[in-house]
Amino acid sequence: MKKWYKHYIENNHSFDKWTMLGICCLLIVITGIFGWIYEFIFYYFNGGMKQFYWRGGNFLPWINIYATGSIMIYLLTYKHRKKPFWVFLISFFATGILEYISGLGMYIIGNGMRCWDYNSEILNFGNIHGFVCLRSVMFFGLSSLLLMYVIIPMCFFLAKRMNKKLFLMLSITLCSIIMFDELYNLLIARMFSWPRAYDVYHKMGIPYVIFK
Repeated sequence: MKKWYKHYIENNHSFDKWTMLGICCLLIVITGIFGWIYEFIFYYFNGGMKQFYWRGGNFLPWINIYATGSIMIYLLTYKHRKKPFWVFLISFFATGILEYISGLGMYIIGNGMRCWDYNSEILNFGNIHGFVCLRSVMFFGLSSLLLMYVIIPMCFFLAKRMNKKLFLMLSITLCSIIMFDELYNLLIARMFSWPRAYDVYHKMGIPYVIFK
């Protein structure tokens, strides 16, 4: 395993288009879930450690901006993986820009809707208009190291060692389930006035953060 990891750091890896698609799908699943776990824990402390809240806008424990950010970080930092400090620095600024643009975009398009607001959170030093703060980009920068030196090598390892058809079936199926959940709550439920995730969880008595 150590030999293979050294090979990951020192050599470029090439995969066919389908295998690369499977790797991206797996990254989307893992990092979206990772982001949900982080927010689930953080906002428990942010709320005074009184109650856990379901985060995100889906039925499944997954948040889209973390998945989007992971693909962006992979594309920006893969060639720099021999230099962890550069991976951190690039990710620090890139995720900060992504978070600010995403937050501001939703605020403008959604007539004041905020999916997060650092103005009302703990540890919000360096806060810029509630869309980004130093704590958030520091966390994303550190998480990028986990991504580049643990998660991506693991995905590469599975892609190389598993049967190709099985790897693609598992990764694409898992990603498709999450994407349908996202599409349903983002568009389909709105178009047909069907119950969304927070409607269902609210009726079940599960605390759910509703975006405002």
